[in-house]
Order: sequence, then C-alpha cells, then structure tokens
Amino acid sequence: MFAVIYRWRIESGREAQFAAGWHRCSTQIKKQFGSYGSRLHRTDDGLYVSYGRWPSAEAREPYRAQLDFDPESFHMMQDAIAAELPEIRMHIIGDLLEEPET
Repeated sequence: MFAVIYRWRIESGREAQFAAGWHRCSTQIKKQFGSYGSRLHRTDDGLYVSYGRWPSAEAREPYRAQLDFDPESFHMMQDAIAAELPEIRMHIIGDLLEEPET
C-alpha cells in the first residue's frame, strides 16, 4: 500500500471553507480514482494535515494527471491556503491500524 501526507497553513477565517472543499474533493477522489480514503487533521499549532491511502503509488497517478476533476472544490481549498508544504510520499511496510467495516 501507499500513503501520502499533505500539509497546509490555512488563512484565518477560512478553515470551514477549506474543510468543506477538502471533504468534497476527497470524496470524489475516492469515488473516481480508487483511493482508500483520507483523513483531515489539525495540529496543535494550527497546521492542517491530510493523510490519504492508495493501493499503490501507480494507482494514484490517474488522479495526479487529472487535478481539474472538480474545479470548484479545488478552488475552495486553494483559496483558503496561506502556505502549502511539500507532500510526503510513503510506502507502507507495516500496518497495525484497524478500520471498522463500513
């Protein structure tokens, strides 16, 4: 499996806009591109962090090649971002998380 960590600083007052855009965008990525889903976190110092999982790095490529799949949700996120840090790409070599069946 493969995972990516995304990190952002969000403009003050635009947190809800960003979270709504992230939710909409991530839901579409799961439906259209086969990700295993994503989580959005806020750190104690205010950084927003999202963790997305994929079957493999190769399975993620169609999404990366088609970032305009939902321009409105992408704009909601981009408009709220003060700073974007580089993504962290990870190949999962051990996994002890347990996810409930949905």
